Order: sequence, then C-alpha cells, then structure tokens
Amino acid sequence: MPGTFRHTVFLLGAFSSLAGLAQQRTVKPSPATIDVAITYVAERAKIASTPCGCFWLEGAGMNAAVTFYRGLGVAANLTGGHASGVLPGVDLDKVSFMMGPRYTYQRSNWFGHDVGQNGGFRIFGEGLIGGVHAFNTVVPSSAGVAGAASSFVFQVGGGVDRTLHKTIGIRIVEADYVRSTLPNAASNTQHDLRLAAGISFRFKNY
Repeated sequence: MPGTFRHTVFLLGAFSSLAGLAQQRTVKPSPATIDVAITYVAERAKIASTPCGCFWLEGAGMNAAVTFYRGLGVAANLTGGHASGVLPGVDLDKVSFMMGPRYTYQRSNWFGHDVGQNGGFRIFGEGLIGGVHAFNTVVPSSAGVAGAASSFVFQVGGGVDRTLHKTIGIRIVEADYVRSTLPNAASNTQHDLRLAAGISFRFKNY
C-alpha cells in the first residue's frame, strides 16, 4: 500500500511537471488583423498604336487585407481611374476589382511582439487576379468600335505602411505591375505601372 501511494504521488508529480512544461512551451497564436487603405492612385498606361503614346490615369483605390498566420493572408483591391485626351476627343475611365494572397512582414510575425501597434513599418507583397472594365472611351470591336469593354486583369506588387498611432497610419508607397487584356487593335494586352499612397487603418481580432 505505501508503495502504491508513492507511485501515485510520483505519477501525479510527473504529470504536473509535463503540464507545466507544455504551458511554458505553448505559444499564443497571433490574432488575425484587418488592414484597410484608401489611396490616391496614378497608373501609367500606353496607347498600343503609337511608339510612345504614354498617359496617366488618375483616381482612387481601396485595398483591404486579412492576415491570418505569420503574415500570410488574403487581400482585395478596388481601383478606379480616369484619363482625359488619351487621343483627340477620346477619354478613358477604368474600374478594376481583384483578389489574391498577400504576405506582410514585421518583426511581430516571428518574435512575438508587435512593433507596428504604436509605430513601425510593415512591408507587404501580393498577387491579385480579377476583372477590369473600361468605359466612356473608344475600343475596337467586331462591329467596328465600342464605348466599353471588359477583360481579365492581374497585378503583382507591394508597398510599405507606417503605423502612426494605434489603428491609424499612412501607406507611404505602393507599386504594382498591372496586366490586362482589353482589346486595342494590336496585341490586346496592356502592361501598366500603378502607384498609390494614402491613409491606412489596422484592426486586430483578439
């Protein structure tokens, strides 16, 4: 009987030690975060039929992302832009919506503390796919010309956010390569450079 009691105490002590060790080694999962940015957008595009027919679309965009684990997450982007006088008497309006994966880097992803909550930088990269609609313009069609067209679009790029205080910050810069397949009576592809900057917001889901 005394031997059984000693064995029981020994086993309880061993289980208590293992439980304490497991608690010490348990890492609290990082909370999901939501990032939203409202930006001014400038997109450099080109007229296919001229050697250097470059022009800029100007407009606004909203970019939102949910980060789940160690910087990995998904993002969505809605952007609209306008260009006047692309050709004599021809303007262009364009709206695009895309979604895809994003990775955001900051030290809290790997070392367990958030340097970006009350200050610090976050660098992100993303690849998005979706659709684009061009309107109030002139595009080639099977009937000759049309006033609007839609196509597939994708973009690859990234940017830098700076948190100023709690949830508010600035998007210092975002730069993306944008490829679309709108009809243009040539290659039917567009290779644009999109630049953006604005205000950002960050929310944590604890």
